[in-house]
Amino acid sequence: MASSYSYRLLRIALVVVGAAMILLYPLAVVWPSGWAWHPGAPYRSDYFMMIVGLYVTLGAFLCNAARRPEANISLIWFAVCSSVVHAAIMAVQSFGDGDHTGHLWGDVPALLLGAVVLAVLVRSSGLEQPRPAPRANQVAGGRT
Repeated sequence: MASSYSYRLLRIALVVVGAAMILLYPLAVVWPSGWAWHPGAPYRSDYFMMIVGLYVTLGAFLCNAARRPEANISLIWFAVCSSVVHAAIMAVQSFGDGDHTGHLWGDVPALLLGAVVLAVLVRSSGLEQPRPAPRANQVAGGRT
């Protein structure tokens, strides 16, 4: 049974994490060294604008998932896993060529925090990935 307190917190966290993703572009304008990987205005990088498009879309879907998290478990786990992978890659790259260490205080911890919060709340709320329905031949004794 899902913990109602954890479930409520999960719904709030989905909106907060989703909103942060939607606000990626304004964050890069306000604090470029923590959110953008290139000099100049955020719109000057085709790569950055593609990432903004992906994150705005994922953020909107996470906000929508807050309505019924149990129906969106795969999406939530995708957000968790992809955020951890993205943060790990950025953390390694921040030590490469150029001065990208600001990302160790900006987008890297933000992605990890969002992933950890969502993962903990999904687990503590008791939500699970739905199991597929048995096929007709399994229900009828294994013969078709």
